[in-house]
This record gives sequence, structure tokens and C-alpha cells, in this order.
Amino acid sequence: MQTLSTILVALVALEHLYILYMEMFAWETLGKKTFKGSLPNELFKPTKKLAANQGLYNGFLAAGLIWSFFIENPEWQKNIQLFFLGCVIVAGIYGALSASRKIFFVQALPAILALTFVLINSKI
Repeated sequence: MQTLSTILVALVALEHLYILYMEMFAWETLGKKTFKGSLPNELFKPTKKLAANQGLYNGFLAAGLIWSFFIENPEWQKNIQLFFLGCVIVAGIYGALSASRKIFFVQALPAILALTFVLINSKI
């Protein structure tokens, strides 16, 4: 169970590193492909700085989850993972309600699964 928990937390962290990259460095290329239909093409250039700011926040979420792997105390490691996964879940739910339902499945659901396994693993 520990291995599965670690893999799920790592996948959520990697996803947010990808989001950081897309929003900070590839907004007008990869961002257009990702958000095709959600945002008119002519809005990508003027929203580039806003997307970069969002990407930075996604980087903070990834950094917190990655940091948790270097914490030796199991209780603190779990607490840090729960905090950052909770932040991802809240952001995913807000994004689903305010922008696109797809965000729930892409962002919040993987974090919910990871959080569930972190909690299950801490009970064992």
C-alpha cells in the first residue's frame, strides 16, 4: 500500500509540474491545444502573464508534494501530503465549478485517490 500511495502522490506532483510548464512556458502552443474550445485563440496572447501566474502556483503544489518525499518523520510526511493534496482537490473542484467540469477529473480526482491511499496507508 505504501508503494501505491507514493506512486499516486508522485503522479499528482508530476501533473502539476506539467501544468507549471504548460502555463508558464507553453501557454500559446500547448495551452491552446489543452484548452481548445474553452478559450478563444485570440485570448492566449493577452492572458499569457495570467497563465504564468497560475503555473507558478501549480509549481508550488508540486514542490510541496515533492518535498514530502524528503521528510523522514512519517507523521509529518503524511500531514504535508494531506495538506498539499487537499489544496489540489480544492483547486480542482473550484476549477470544475468555474471553468470546466473536465478539471475535476483531470486534477481533483487523481488527488482524491492519492489522498485516500495516504489515509489508508497511515491506518495500516
